[in-house]
Amino acid sequence: MKRKHQRTLELIFSRPISANVRWSDIEALFRELGAEIEEREGSRVEVFLFGLVRVFHRPHPSPDTDKGAVAAIRKWLEENGVTP
Repeated sequence: MKRKHQRTLELIFSRPISANVRWSDIEALFRELGAEIEEREGSRVEVFLFGLVRVFHRPHPSPDTDKGAVAAIRKWLEENGVTP
């Protein structure tokens, strides 16, 4: 895994939850892990990873992901054995 993706993973797993995680970095991490990402209606993004589909809301106008979404992503990654 590239250092950039490792840093994103560390930010996702940091305590307290970081509010400075860019959505584009999270998408890049998902792709590195083998995800297929599709655009949905509005600002929604469908992520197919670990044999599961999750739908996330792409943040706007700020590029930073909110803390609730970061927590949900951390839990999903953790449940599937992905840790920093």
